[in-house]
Amino acid sequence: MTTSESTEARELNLVGKVELRIALAESDSKLEAILKTYLPPLLLKLASNYITVRNKIYRTPSGSIAKAISSNLLPEVVNGLYENFDLSTRNTASLFNFFLKLLHSTELPPRGSHEDLVFREKLGFQNRIQDAAFVSSWLGKLILYNTSPSTERCPGLGVEDCRFLQSYDNANTWIENAHGGMSLFETKIIAAKFLASGAFTDHERLLPALCASSDQNPRLSEIGDDILKHAIQTISLEDASLIEDLLQVYLGTRGTTGSLPARPSLQTKILAILCRSQRASSYATKAVQIVQEGLAPLNDQQANVRSGPTKQGLESSRLRAQIFAYVNWLARVSKPEDIEFIAPLLVNQLRNYIESQGWPHFDTDTSKFNDTETQSRSLGYESIGILAKASPTKLLLDTDLFLLRWLFNSLSSDSTGKDVSISIEQAITSVVGAFSDKLDEELEQNLTNLLLHHMNLNIGEIDGSNLQVVRSTRFAAVRFANRCLPYRNPVARWIDLLAIGGNAERRDEVVEEGKRGLDPYWHKMLNPNKVNSHYPGASSNTKYEFPDFKSLALQLFGPHSIWAPSRSHNRPLHLPDAYASAIVFSRSVLLYQALSTTESAPPLDDEWQRKLEVLVSNNETARSTIQEYLQQLIGSDNESKESLRDYLRASCQGMAFLGGDRASQCGHCLFEICSLGDDAMTGDLAPEIAIFQGAIFSSQKPLREVSSRCFGILASHENCPQDSIITMTHLFDRKLATWHESVGSAVLEVHGAILAEAYRLSRLSFRHRSTTSSVAAMSSLTTLVIEIFQQGRDKMLTEAGIIALSEMILSGSLSLEAEPLSQHANVIIQKLKEYAKSGNEKAIKALGVAAMYCSETDQETSCLEQLLGILYDLHEIKDAAVQFAVGEALGCAASGWNSGSLIGALDVRGKPPVTPNRKSTLRMTLERILKDAKKTKPALRQASVIWLLCLVQFCGHLPDVQSKLRNCQSFFKEFLADRDSLNQETASRGLSLVFEKGDKTIKGDLVRDLVNSFTGATGSGLAGTVSEETELFEPGSLPTGEGSSITTYKDIMSLASEVGNPSLVYRFMSLAANNAIWSSRAAFGRFGLSNVLSDSSVDGYLAQNPKLYPALYRYRFDPNTNVRNSMNVIWNTLVQEPAVTIDTQFDNIMRDLLKNIIGKEWRTRQACCAAIAELVQDKPIEKYEKYLGEIWTVTFKVCDDIKESVRIAAMTLTRVLTKTLVNRLESSANGAEKMLRNVLPFLLSPSGLENSAQDVQAFSLSALLDIIKKSTKVILRPFIPDLVARLVLLLSTLEPQGIEYIRLRAEQYGMTGQQIDDARLSSVRQSPMLEAIERCLDFLDEHTMSNLQIPLQSAITSGLGLPSRVGGSRVLVSLATRHHYIFKPYADRFLRLARKQVLDRNDSISASYATACGYLAKLASDDEILKFIEHCHQLYFQPDEERHRVISGDMICSFSKYSKDRFTSFSSEILPLVFFAKHDLMDQAKEPFQNTWDENVGGSRTVLLYMKEIVALGMDHLDSPSWLLKHTAALTIADTVELSGNEISDVNATILWPAIEKAVDGKTWEGKEKVLQAFIKFVKGDNAVTKEPGIQNQMQTRIEAECLSIEKGTQDNLQSEDETLAAASGTLLRAINPGSQASKGLSRNSGILNLASTMTTKLTFKKSLDLTLNLSQALDLTIQVLAKSGSRIVHNAIYEAEKSLFEKIEAAGITALSEPVERILVGFIQTLFPRDTHAEQTRLKAAETATSIATLSGKSRHLRTALISEINKARAHERSASVKVLLDSVEKLMAT
Repeated sequence: MTTSESTEARELNLVGKVELRIALAESDSKLEAILKTYLPPLLLKLASNYITVRNKIYRTPSGSIAKAISSNLLPEVVNGLYENFDLSTRNTASLFNFFLKLLHSTELPPRGSHEDLVFREKLGFQNRIQDAAFVSSWLGKLILYNTSPSTERCPGLGVEDCRFLQSYDNANTWIENAHGGMSLFETKIIAAKFLASGAFTDHERLLPALCASSDQNPRLSEIGDDILKHAIQTISLEDASLIEDLLQVYLGTRGTTGSLPARPSLQTKILAILCRSQRASSYATKAVQIVQEGLAPLNDQQANVRSGPTKQGLESSRLRAQIFAYVNWLARVSKPEDIEFIAPLLVNQLRNYIESQGWPHFDTDTSKFNDTETQSRSLGYESIGILAKASPTKLLLDTDLFLLRWLFNSLSSDSTGKDVSISIEQAITSVVGAFSDKLDEELEQNLTNLLLHHMNLNIGEIDGSNLQVVRSTRFAAVRFANRCLPYRNPVARWIDLLAIGGNAERRDEVVEEGKRGLDPYWHKMLNPNKVNSHYPGASSNTKYEFPDFKSLALQLFGPHSIWAPSRSHNRPLHLPDAYASAIVFSRSVLLYQALSTTESAPPLDDEWQRKLEVLVSNNETARSTIQEYLQQLIGSDNESKESLRDYLRASCQGMAFLGGDRASQCGHCLFEICSLGDDAMTGDLAPEIAIFQGAIFSSQKPLREVSSRCFGILASHENCPQDSIITMTHLFDRKLATWHESVGSAVLEVHGAILAEAYRLSRLSFRHRSTTSSVAAMSSLTTLVIEIFQQGRDKMLTEAGIIALSEMILSGSLSLEAEPLSQHANVIIQKLKEYAKSGNEKAIKALGVAAMYCSETDQETSCLEQLLGILYDLHEIKDAAVQFAVGEALGCAASGWNSGSLIGALDVRGKPPVTPNRKSTLRMTLERILKDAKKTKPALRQASVIWLLCLVQFCGHLPDVQSKLRNCQSFFKEFLADRDSLNQETASRGLSLVFEKGDKTIKGDLVRDLVNSFTGATGSGLAGTVSEETELFEPGSLPTGEGSSITTYKDIMSLASEVGNPSLVYRFMSLAANNAIWSSRAAFGRFGLSNVLSDSSVDGYLAQNPKLYPALYRYRFDPNTNVRNSMNVIWNTLVQEPAVTIDTQFDNIMRDLLKNIIGKEWRTRQACCAAIAELVQDKPIEKYEKYLGEIWTVTFKVCDDIKESVRIAAMTLTRVLTKTLVNRLESSANGAEKMLRNVLPFLLSPSGLENSAQDVQAFSLSALLDIIKKSTKVILRPFIPDLVARLVLLLSTLEPQGIEYIRLRAEQYGMTGQQIDDARLSSVRQSPMLEAIERCLDFLDEHTMSNLQIPLQSAITSGLGLPSRVGGSRVLVSLATRHHYIFKPYADRFLRLARKQVLDRNDSISASYATACGYLAKLASDDEILKFIEHCHQLYFQPDEERHRVISGDMICSFSKYSKDRFTSFSSEILPLVFFAKHDLMDQAKEPFQNTWDENVGGSRTVLLYMKEIVALGMDHLDSPSWLLKHTAALTIADTVELSGNEISDVNATILWPAIEKAVDGKTWEGKEKVLQAFIKFVKGDNAVTKEPGIQNQMQTRIEAECLSIEKGTQDNLQSEDETLAAASGTLLRAINPGSQASKGLSRNSGILNLASTMTTKLTFKKSLDLTLNLSQALDLTIQVLAKSGSRIVHNAIYEAEKSLFEKIEAAGITALSEPVERILVGFIQTLFPRDTHAEQTRLKAAETATSIATLSGKSRHLRTALISEINKARAHERSASVKVLLDSVEKLMAT
């Protein structure tokens, strides 16, 4: 060796030793020590003269060296970067570049590890916070940086920033292949990972993470998202510096060198964060800039030098949507002074944006019409509405109403689409609240004009702004008017009438909104913020006053109105649908305004109109008030007088021209006002009586009746011209004269004429204006009526006669005791009796009226007694309404005009006529009724109680009734026990009336007597008793259900006793008045309930009995509407300050509710649920914290109530409780954790999610998901361990119970169990519970994870159903992937657990845990991985469990797929098993191993690396008792041989020979041919093993044995190559040679030998493509066998094989035979036919073979000649006839 060679070798040796030391370093500290010693001399060797030395140094483990260098240099490099930047930016840029290079070779500690926790301290950032902030800031800028050559700056970066990152003049900084260059993208990835480490705080890494998360590359954005998800939860978004940094990045900085605005994707994310910060809303100027630049038109963006990239495409759409969300957020949270500044600017920008698209029509020339642009347009409108609402003073309440007008024009003319129109309507709705306060006169007038303008627009018109109307704005206009204009505004009410009147469209919602606007109660409901609970007119806020009647009438019926009487006279009315509504509304306004002058107007509740009608009809005081008001109108200024007269004229015209029900409504209004007014008011209408003609003769009976009454009032007026009267009376006379012949419509005209004439004549009598002609007319009419009674058959005319007679008698003009009626009294009485018994109320009233003018005598046959007797006899009629009519008639008969039922009968001004004196009739009537009530006849008893009620109601002010009040009370009390519900209600109403009619002394006596009678005390002045179970209310009014809540007197007295207020009985009895029978009759309008309650309050009942509050509060929520309404009246009357009272009595109320919520009565339970829901809302948690547990307990009990309505109420309560909790969780309010601690156990208990009731389950799940979704990590974290475990178990609990049943019977439904399991798995993956679990896992920290491990393990092991088992595996996967930094310490434990779960009998569960094992292995320790691999070995080689082999494959496949780096580390332990198992004969077990091998092995030569392990594994299992494992081992060894290459080395051959020899040994089995092929390949190999003589003999013997052992059943599967044929042929020839070892077994195995030779020929042809070579080899072998073997069996097998061979040649479609083939076939034919010494069967086989050759003879002349020659020779020597026949057939075949 030369000196040069020795020096080179020595240097290489030294470098190798250093390399070895570096490679063997066990830790960073040891590596650093080695490098300190050896690195300098190693680097000096780079100057060596030998290239081999230098190359070896370059191949030294540079990663380890760089790692150590970086670990030491990194802290030094970052030290002082912040200070150096101020001194020299260029030097700092170089240092920062060097720092980035160091990052490439720095190994970052695993997240969450101890090294990660101290990493910040190691870098020195703990004490140098400015350096940390500097590095994180520039790393964020690096992430934003790009190297585009077209610009000097980037989005988010300025010129100086880009130069810094480029290292100023260093052009190669970001050229990867250049000297000193780096890959920019990879550097960004490394920088992001460095940011995610413990080197930085969440505040420092937030902005860079935000930049990374918005990057387009998913590798970078995923890291950024992960950092951002954790950082955003810990930092305060109210930090001013953070907000300013975000805004700077978003907007950039000014100037040509300043930073550009950020990319749209980053801007979108920044806006999302800004929307979570209250402080961000204070940057008003910046906010305006954001919106202006974000919504700038495209050309403006392109012209703006600082705008950065043009905002187009999907990112732009997302940004624009986020900008709109940002605007909405600003409008909600900004301070008033800020919103006042920004709102006008933003609205202007939004308007410009919309108009830039084209307004009002979308301009397709300037904007691309698509869904994105349409959505942006919609959002623009919505944002304008929200901003305008936030700053109404500057945007909406200007005098011109510019913005509101613009919005309405947009709604009417913007044709973009339906979605846009919905957004415009939403914007208009948003600004409604801005006009809810009192508006100044000018603004209100302008608003009114605007709304009226849009009410009159029609589609297709061109409005005043030259805009085409494409959409109706009527609904928006009327809704705006109802909510913004005061109720007193007559034009607003005109707008409502226009809505009711409709137009060509007539939309139902517009009509309904118009009707609501006219109803003052609905107006209060639509404007709840400003409404007082009392009469609006008394409020200081005049917005809710009724319209002034004068102004309203002028608006509706004045000279400029479309309904002006002068315009409408004798012409069809405009808007007929609205006309009647206008008349009725004006009448209500007039009456209410009149009653308001004395504060006697009814309260504005939902029944205010009915109560108004009752007052007008039956309350004398109210009627007097109205009459006085009408007189004031007539006597005041001309406008007031004209307004009233215009209204009356309009009512006349409506009655005359509308027709139908609308005309009747107008007529009723006219009659009502005329009946209350004086002659001065109606004087102007009197001359126009001719207008009534059409209505009097109408086909509508109600219209005829009301028009006749109006005619009577006006025709009897002194101003009515005689000519008009004469004309009308002559017309009536003509009609009446033909009553005998009248039919059809003529009868109707006669009916109207009778009524009109009767009312005229009677009103003349009332007015004392009767004349000779009128008296004569009355006599004629009376005669006519009597004729009709006697001769008429038409019931309508008879009824008209009854009304006419009744009115004339009522006027005092007629009497049954005087002429002309006295002589026909019997006829009249009998006719009235007849009709009265049929239930005709008009006849009953006529009986009472007739009795009024009969003298009181002692004679039983007197007219009065007759009439009273008839009325008494009507008790048999069971119709309650008829009995009330009888009661009114009795009142009239007994008291005359003193009866309250006749208050409205006198409809003209004047005193009522004088009636005969009544001294005892009323008293005797009372006594008789009281007497009859004691009888047992049910009909009489019911009639008696109703009659008595009427007498107390209408005559209770008279002395005779006053003296009998105590008797009446006793009477009514007796009926409280009656079984008839109507009797009970009537009696209860009667008791209330008795209480009202008596004075204070009587009231006290009555209360005491009543209490004594119920309590059993002595001295009761009341007779009779009531049982405890007596039902008071009719089921239809107050349903009893299963219980008896507030339906029996036991309940009433129980409550009265409890609160110590006996008069409470009266209050509850008055509830019966809400029955339909009372509300349908105007006579029973006001029950005096409030007065009774006020008296009770004054007497101090409530102060002395606070127990009333809980009960009264509960009954306010009773399921029955009537009870609920009545109790609210009681509550509102007694409780002046509800909030204070509830707060004071909170504990008492809550205890009462919790006690009764689980009571026996369903109504009580339902009421308690609603009451608790109301009680706890908006209350601080401290108020009811001590009750919270009990509330949830009883609530869940009631959720499973037998009554559906109770369950619904309970679910409503649970939603209220949950909403309260969720709201507190969202706001992180105090007490949320306490509530959560109470709620979660119930939600997770059998009362919640495990409840058998599906409704309860569904709610509990929804509530739990809301809680988890809205909770912050601080609040939820203590509950996570239990929550996760319980949720995993509940996945199965909530699965439908029938799923498992269906799975067990899947075949019956045409499915498989696996298909059903797949569906179940899909359901689990999409389950909201799994989403909740994921959110819980996101909140994990180290401590919580430690607490979670045991519950989670328990849940995994104890879960029974598939969803829970699979859910557990999903939790493990999530922990291993998304939370690995805190889960890693527990990975070993759960990997062991997962290994056990994979053995589950369900394949889906097993596969899911196999997947989990793959993920867990990534975090597990090396020892645990080895145990895992060993477990897979054991599973696979268990001989009795085939399924375990599949499981083992799934586990290893998952390990390879999900933990590839760990798999590679343990490849030497795993891949031998994988290679072995991929030869498994079961496809299901083979597939995962095959996939694993394909994914992890680069080429076939890889098997040589693991040959020893593979062969050892195969050898071990060749002796396995399992045939499957034994065959798999053989195939494994065979494949190893095949993959060993063409030339097997001596070493490998030595390893393989014992294995391949053992694999070939044994019986033949399906697939063994592969082993034989491998054996042949090994035999052919040229290596030391195959050259050994002993081994050669073994090989030869093995070949012979295999050829002899092939069974027929495996022939078709044998796929030998040419070498196999050669080996088998040699063996076969040796077998037939005498003396050979193989021939000794010939006698035993001749059949096998024949098959071997036959398959040799068959498969040679099958596999080869060379016909000549095939035939040559096959026929040569055949000829030798035929020549040497004398065995019949061998010959027969050969002939069979050759026959099949020739048939295959023919089937191949060969058209001609080549010369070599032809020669071979001729030679075969010459040896075909055996000697005659052979058996006949052998000769037959030879002839059959000749038949198959004959088919080929046509393709060759020589072949044909040879075959014919051989056949002739054979026939000449043949002895067998059958053989000859066959030979002849061959010859014939060739002839054809």
